[in-house]
Amino acid sequence: MKSVKSNQKQKQQQNNDDVSPFNFSKLLDPEASWDKDQLGDVLHWIRQSVGLICGLLWGSIPLVGAVWIVVFLALSSAIVYGYYAIVLKVDEEDFGGHGALLQEGLFASLTLFLLAWILVYSLAHF
Repeated sequence: MKSVKSNQKQKQQQNNDDVSPFNFSKLLDPEASWDKDQLGDVLHWIRQSVGLICGLLWGSIPLVGAVWIVVFLALSSAIVYGYYAIVLKVDEEDFGGHGALLQEGLFASLTLFLLAWILVYSLAHF
C-alpha cells in the first residue's frame, strides 16, 4: 500500500514539474526570461483585451466607418509593440522579428473587435 501511495506522489510531483505555474509579476519584469510560446500567449491575450475594450467602446459611442478599423489596428499594434519593446525589452530577433510578434493574435482580435463593435452598436442604437 505504501508503494502505491509513493508512486502516486512521485507522479504528481513529476506532473507539477512539467507544468510551471504562471507568475503575474513576470508580466512587467524586463529581466524575466521568455520562451516563444509564453510571449506569444501574453501578446495574444493583450490584443484580445484591447479588441474587446475597443469594440465595446466604439459600439457604444457610436463610431462608424472604416477609419476606426484602421485606428484599432494601429492602437492595438502600438500597445503590443510598446509592451514587448519598451516594457519587457525583449530582443525581437529571438522571437522571429517584429513581424511575428506584431502578428500574434492580430486576426483573432480583429474578429473579436468587429463582433463586439457590431453587436453593441446594433443593440444600443437600433
